[in-house]
Amino acid sequence: MRRVEVAPTFEAWREVAREALKDGYRPEEINLADATVPVSGLLTLQAEDEPQGAMVARPHVPKEFLERARSVAAHREARRWNLLYRVLWRLQSERRLLRMELDADVAEFGRLEQQVRRDLHKMHAFVRFRRIVDEDGEQFVAWHEPDHRIVPLAAPFFAERFAVMRWAILTPDECVSWRPETKELIFGPGVPRETAPQADELEGLWRSYYGAIFNPARVNPKAMRAEMPVRYWKNLPELTQLPNLMQKAESRVQSMMIRQSRQPTAAPFVPEEHTLTVLREALPRCEGCDLFRHATQVVPGAGAAHAALMLVGEQPGDQEDLQGEPFIGPAGAILRRAMEELGIDAEQVYVTNAVKHFKFVSRGKFRLHQNPKMSEISACRPWLLAEIDAVKPSVILCLGASAAKSLLGGTFALMKQRGEPQESTHARHVYATVHPSAVLRGADEEGRAQLYAYLKADLATAWAQVLKCE
Repeated sequence: MRRVEVAPTFEAWREVAREALKDGYRPEEINLADATVPVSGLLTLQAEDEPQGAMVARPHVPKEFLERARSVAAHREARRWNLLYRVLWRLQSERRLLRMELDADVAEFGRLEQQVRRDLHKMHAFVRFRRIVDEDGEQFVAWHEPDHRIVPLAAPFFAERFAVMRWAILTPDECVSWRPETKELIFGPGVPRETAPQADELEGLWRSYYGAIFNPARVNPKAMRAEMPVRYWKNLPELTQLPNLMQKAESRVQSMMIRQSRQPTAAPFVPEEHTLTVLREALPRCEGCDLFRHATQVVPGAGAAHAALMLVGEQPGDQEDLQGEPFIGPAGAILRRAMEELGIDAEQVYVTNAVKHFKFVSRGKFRLHQNPKMSEISACRPWLLAEIDAVKPSVILCLGASAAKSLLGGTFALMKQRGEPQESTHARHVYATVHPSAVLRGADEEGRAQLYAYLKADLATAWAQVLKCE
């Protein structure tokens, strides 16, 4: 068996592997040893027989393998070089090898890769720079002790994140520094811990920041130790105050609960019995948020008591506020037009709004629509959920961003996710589309036509689901 020592870099292994393939060495005929691992005991050299495998002048090297192999090469496992060569050798005849996750070599390949990626994630998260001033001016230096040789993999992240800073990251194996004026990463040998600078004024900022974002309601010491191993703590200045924060966690949770209880909500005004008749009788008495103080009246939903399709808008408009019915203004005319063109049976539709009172700002004789705040949407949400429980629609179509956020969460992106089925417990099928009023506000004829096409297409999708559910 031939023995070759490989330096601890992916590039060094690649050169050795390329030559071994070219010469026809099968994996069992060559030992690619880690040059950083000392040989224990006496090394018995065996005679090198001629390689028995087929010579591979132009090897098949999938891009996926190269990308993943760079991560595996950073692992400290001494047998990684032989593993990489075995996988590479087999790929010459087993083109789909990497898809065979139960294969022993592929499973080990994936395990080492995952461990390196996890270590890389921790380096990105736990590096803390300290400010120093030398003859060249201001510089930021950090000390880190990674599990694996990941500095070359991690450096581009810091170069992008801190592109205008002059910085250096020191580790026991390898160091890297960044020169913003030349956009250059410079690598060098590792250094001992004593070389790194000690505390600086930035640590106070880290402690203040951590104290501000610390959520006492989510304290889980076991999970914290799993995600942030104790050995990293000595390099994280913010964790010096962790014991004090955890000691005060219970009292802070109580304060948060008190503040939360003061948030506006319609829940106390919503009756336990969820029928449309009972809900309509109770709605006028709602004072769950301040919107009731300025609106003319509350505007309940309207339509069939057990409609298959529920349309949820944002809030009543000016005409709806004056007449007490939903979707009777200009936006309602757009909606009815689209429904008629699609042949949607109005007897199977229930229309309502996420917010039941009109929010506006006065401009002379006019009352201009204002978007409700998320707190107002949340305050009115118990009414909407009660309506859904009463109607029990098979399909819900949210009209506009406010309605979508009421049922699908505050991060829902309407224009990216419109027309797509959304996971929800509120109905078998939930969709979102543009509000009919958006059609009226289009910048030009072409824009209005496009928005109307979106509305009509998503209405058609929702109605098609209604027909399938019948």
